[in-house]
Amino acid sequence: MAAVTWLTLHHNQRAGEDDYDHHKHLSPTHQQLDAGALFVLKSKGSWLHCGYHLTTSIVAPPLLSLPFAFTFLGWAAGIISLVVGALVTFYSYNLLSLVLEHHAQLGRRHLRFRDMANDILGPRWGRYYVGPIQFMVCYGAVIACTLLGGQCMKAIYLLSQPNGSMKLYEFVIIFGFLMLVLAQIPSFHSLRHINLISLFLCLAYSACAAAASIYIGNSSKGPKKDYGLKGDTESRIFGIFNAIAIIATTYGNGIIPEIQATIAPPVKGKMFKGLCVCYTVLIITFFTVAITGYWAFGNHSEGLLLSNFVDDGNPLVPKWFILMTNLFTILQLSAVGVVYLQPTNEVLERTFADPKSKELSARNVIPRVVSRSLSVVIATTVAAMLPFFGDINAVIGAFGFMPLDFILPVVFFNLTFKPSKRSLVFWLNVSIAVVFSALAIIAAIAAVRQIVLDAKTYRLFANLKGNNWNLKGKNQENSAVSEMSKYETRLSHEPPEFPVFSRTSSLLGNR
Repeated sequence: MAAVTWLTLHHNQRAGEDDYDHHKHLSPTHQQLDAGALFVLKSKGSWLHCGYHLTTSIVAPPLLSLPFAFTFLGWAAGIISLVVGALVTFYSYNLLSLVLEHHAQLGRRHLRFRDMANDILGPRWGRYYVGPIQFMVCYGAVIACTLLGGQCMKAIYLLSQPNGSMKLYEFVIIFGFLMLVLAQIPSFHSLRHINLISLFLCLAYSACAAAASIYIGNSSKGPKKDYGLKGDTESRIFGIFNAIAIIATTYGNGIIPEIQATIAPPVKGKMFKGLCVCYTVLIITFFTVAITGYWAFGNHSEGLLLSNFVDDGNPLVPKWFILMTNLFTILQLSAVGVVYLQPTNEVLERTFADPKSKELSARNVIPRVVSRSLSVVIATTVAAMLPFFGDINAVIGAFGFMPLDFILPVVFFNLTFKPSKRSLVFWLNVSIAVVFSALAIIAAIAAVRQIVLDAKTYRLFANLKGNNWNLKGKNQENSAVSEMSKYETRLSHEPPEFPVFSRTSSLLGNR
């Protein structure tokens, strides 16, 4: 509360800086825009559009892993962790927004994360650290979305053809074609209608997951409810770290500056409204799925909640319901993928487009179509070739999303506004940076360990019946066979073609 009060007073003290000539401020900045900023990050949106973008980038299918996180924490610690995650990220993203607004008022509006780092930390930090890690986590998310979309398509296929012969890579390619079309949408702002639909889709599959959990939990079909924590002391301790990593990175974003860049100036206060829209949806979905899923299945909750809806090949809810839930998930994955493609699009546009030519001129359209198509083809090829990509993405997430979302915002704020070292805000920010730095190190070590453990199972273009639901490099499950493997095996009544180890990093041995 003290932190919020300090921010309000400090912001009010700077209110006089708002009285500047808006057009005088924009003109020189506009003249200096490169093609990436001018065409991809055009600033025409409202706070409502910003809310759509934020919701799509944060409220994604990994929320279906939250009941599994509760199995390591129990009721009280699980709910407290969800609440703390929501509060810290909402606070962190608002700090980032305030820093962006402050620099905009000074005549230096930053449209990209690396621009912020250049100005606040120095050019080398932007060029060699922030820029590369943001590119890696965002492009990694695109690859993961493509892989997960293909796996969801295969799950639907197995519902109707339990003994079907189509391979995973074929479905990945099909989903890649959908991404290829969506990738041609010229600007981030142009995605506002798609992201509005995405908002309703995440509400839809979350409602389906919650409804199915309640139905199964109230029937005799479900497992006996057991909320006790299992394992010895060491396993429980590592399980707690595992669960915290799941929850923390489920809230990850990584593109807050790029989203704020889509807002038409003046930007003051608009990002806060957009975050309120996003976190309203987030609270409804995250808490509903986590609580109903854990209530229904207890410590039997799988890494993917959908896995609990099939038992020994027998769906516990109607097949059409499972199909519908998967369909909603596939459609939202396509929206999530194209949102995380925007930083790549911006780099490609800056490299190949001419800012002096019109956006839709042949000079810019041809290189745009070619470069973006090539980008999606590469992502699809990697997803099909490396179905164990989740293991790699876990390392990227530990080194990327944690710093971008939890550490850099508080560092940027302290360096920009220089709060007193005696103030609560200063020490709150330092505490957040220290805690999440430690968590990032733990997650990175665990991710590398998982790669070492899984390396012997890797095979190019393997027909893995597995799904990690790992968009953001998060630790999600720890059994030798992935949760989607169990899910698809139950649907097809067949054993997986070869054992699939955890697609994401794990802090535990076998559960």
